[in-house]
Amino acid sequence: MDFKIKTNNVRSFAMHTLTQFTGCTNSLKKIGPVKNIGQIAICRTSSKLEDLLLMSPLLKELSNTYPTANIDLFVKGSKAAEIFKNYNNIDTVIELPEKSFQQPLEYLKCWGKLRRTKYDLVINADKSSWLGRIAVKFTRARFKLYGDTLSESAALIFSDYKHAAKTSVYDFRFSVSKDGIFEWNDKVPNLDLKLDSSEMSEGNRIFRKIAPAAKKSICIFTYEEGEKRHSAEWWEEFYQKVRGSFPSYTLIEILPTEKVSQIGFKAKSFYSSDIRKTASIIANTSIFIGADNGIMQLASATKVPVLGLFITNPERYAPYNNYSSAIETNEDSIDNIVELIDTILHHRLN
Repeated sequence: MDFKIKTNNVRSFAMHTLTQFTGCTNSLKKIGPVKNIGQIAICRTSSKLEDLLLMSPLLKELSNTYPTANIDLFVKGSKAAEIFKNYNNIDTVIELPEKSFQQPLEYLKCWGKLRRTKYDLVINADKSSWLGRIAVKFTRARFKLYGDTLSESAALIFSDYKHAAKTSVYDFRFSVSKDGIFEWNDKVPNLDLKLDSSEMSEGNRIFRKIAPAAKKSICIFTYEEGEKRHSAEWWEEFYQKVRGSFPSYTLIEILPTEKVSQIGFKAKSFYSSDIRKTASIIANTSIFIGADNGIMQLASATKVPVLGLFITNPERYAPYNNYSSAIETNEDSIDNIVELIDTILHHRLN
């Protein structure tokens, strides 16, 4: 293992151990009902595309609960401003530099900005994040949620509580509801990039250039890393069976930054460093198929049905918007995956 990775792992473990009880005394006591909320901050100190997108259900939940409130985001990197550009209630995005040791003054300025603002409510969107817990503790706020108000035993009521996009929403609902009572059956909002009509039109225009004769299309993303990786042979077999099973559909492959293809560029392909442009292309297709990664969550945020291909254990990151599904490829054959694609497309057409 690379020395830098080892160092980061050791640092993360040490900081998590030191901060895991930060705010627990306060957070184990319910704070609700929480009223007169005008200024909110959400702390999600990650720069990963998927982590930021998985924050969108909490943002929508807060907007529905406090429609006139302004929301600040305390995040890492520069992606959040682009991802949430169409969220009208977002006031300020405080962006920690990704390489804090190389930009110490900018890093301290961000913390100073967070401290100067008086908030009514501050939420850590990832209870396992040591930096998020510290950020909540550091703020001047009337109400602080560290992400662990809802106990594990109470969480068993929700079969999907462990999902990365839903945990913070359930925790928020429990924290601010009177006597812990709320609509148990209310669905958690979907991931949402909030593509506007002009973005959708531009995506359709580009899509027609890629596949001018296509009436229906299947979008795939074949690039994977580490333990999530399927072999090139697996992808080749998958591609051939999908192409043979759905001859009236055009296959379009979204390429990663590395511009590589596990199917040897046999499908029509598209690449852009622009997150929203890529999303607008996906939004014009019939279904997206890909492994557990940021592009899969991006597809889910476009409201297109998504089939997530997981090696194991999809419960934390499985797509859940309209007709979406997840499948464990270690347990299911490619033929079974094709059948599931057919089922999703059938719902989509209807």
